[in-house]
Amino acid sequence: MFHHPRIAILGLGLGLIASPAISQQSRPRIEVQAPGELGSGRVLLFAQRIEAGETEPPKSVSADPFVHKQNFVAAREIPGLAAGARIGLDGDDQAYPASMSALAPGDYWVQAVLDRDHDYAYRGAPTGDDVVSPVQRITLPTSGAAPVLTLSTTVPTWPLWESARGPMFSAEDRAVVDQRIKPFEFVSPTLSAFHGRPITMRGLVVTPVGYDEGSDTYPVVYFTHGFAAGMESLGDSAVGVLTATHAGRLPPMIWVMLDQSGPFGTHEFADSVNTGPWATALTRELIPDIEARHRTDGRAESRFLMGHSSGGWAMLWLQVNHPDLFGGAWISAPDVTDFTDYLGVDITRPEARVVSEMGRMEAVLGDYGGQASSFEAVFSPRGADGRPMPLYDRATGAVDPQVARYWRERWDVSQRVRTGWVPERLDNRLHVWVGANDQFGLDRSVRRLEAAVTAVGGRADFTYLPGKGHFDLYADGGDRWALRRIMAWQMWKRARPNSPLADPVATPPAS
Repeated sequence: MFHHPRIAILGLGLGLIASPAISQQSRPRIEVQAPGELGSGRVLLFAQRIEAGETEPPKSVSADPFVHKQNFVAAREIPGLAAGARIGLDGDDQAYPASMSALAPGDYWVQAVLDRDHDYAYRGAPTGDDVVSPVQRITLPTSGAAPVLTLSTTVPTWPLWESARGPMFSAEDRAVVDQRIKPFEFVSPTLSAFHGRPITMRGLVVTPVGYDEGSDTYPVVYFTHGFAAGMESLGDSAVGVLTATHAGRLPPMIWVMLDQSGPFGTHEFADSVNTGPWATALTRELIPDIEARHRTDGRAESRFLMGHSSGGWAMLWLQVNHPDLFGGAWISAPDVTDFTDYLGVDITRPEARVVSEMGRMEAVLGDYGGQASSFEAVFSPRGADGRPMPLYDRATGAVDPQVARYWRERWDVSQRVRTGWVPERLDNRLHVWVGANDQFGLDRSVRRLEAAVTAVGGRADFTYLPGKGHFDLYADGGDRWALRRIMAWQMWKRARPNSPLADPVATPPAS
């Protein structure tokens, strides 16, 4: 988010929609043009109501179901745009929360984006090589010629440690970062065979202080990010781990930061009929390759998993399905683990309906890559058209019982626990934290998972932090990453029970 699972049931109440009588009086039209020839992509037109007294335009205008959910967006796929050519977006285009013709009279900030690689639904913002217009002020209803937005600025692509503000580090710090944090790219034979083209697994390896000067082996933590994140987010996490390790707040371990972003969203490191055999590629190819090239302990008892949100679900799934490979999963606020509570709906019930504005908005932003379609890409069977089958109809909310049954039988973690928990392989290897006030209701799903573990006599740790939500779960006072520190020291004690090193703080996050 952000790096969190972006699940929500959203009401309209946006203050952008006119009454039916007003909507019939005018037919707004906004034109988008190119100063030079542009290739294919998805044109997105965003509108944001101007607040009273607001005179300075925002740097950008956007819409997504999590931060800018009150804004308007219209979209159209284009095969290309010749220099000087214009396209007009109006009430006939796909739009959210309603047709452009229903926009209430008033003043708006507007901006156009050409999403060239169709990743806006995942990223929630323009990315490298997309083309954007300046933010412009318009008044609706318009009089005279339609407003024109010019796609004039190409979004740059920045190297890992640079941004629009320049280098992230001084030369001295950059030397440390380059020594301790190493990007990797690994072409997976299994994934490449599945997709019929080379598929690269990417990430970063963070080694502790003194690694290059010694011969010791180390425990290893495999970490992956949440929804909307990627290599940039992993870079931030890697620098945070490096800094905390240097300061003694984290124990000396090797951290492998895994990128799980892809065209359909997050692939969850699961073996899916749509996204491919990512679990197989990780466990049988990438991990052996990483550990052949780095001094890890090379044993399950000190090979650990960590993730939050979508990353939490991925690591939970890996631990449950590969218990002999990993010594434990330390996860927080995992995405839905029990499909009897998906957005508050038991999708296994006859006539189930999912009422989600998230799905409706994502269908405008792009028909793949959003959170709802990301779940479907991993969990759903493949349809006759070669695409993942939708769980529910975006307009009516009706759940497809065939798809719901497929989800429940193959991907419900609680069900997997009930049918496949082996105490000697899984007891004491799951450590789950969630906020008791999780904004997306993920605490309810975790409680169902805990009940499943209890029902089979399993032993696992479940912690519900009072007063905590999805986004502040790790923080304790001034320490934004207190929970990560606690998790890391628990791992260390599992791998090195006789070590004199200990958590310098050794107190749980404040509730």
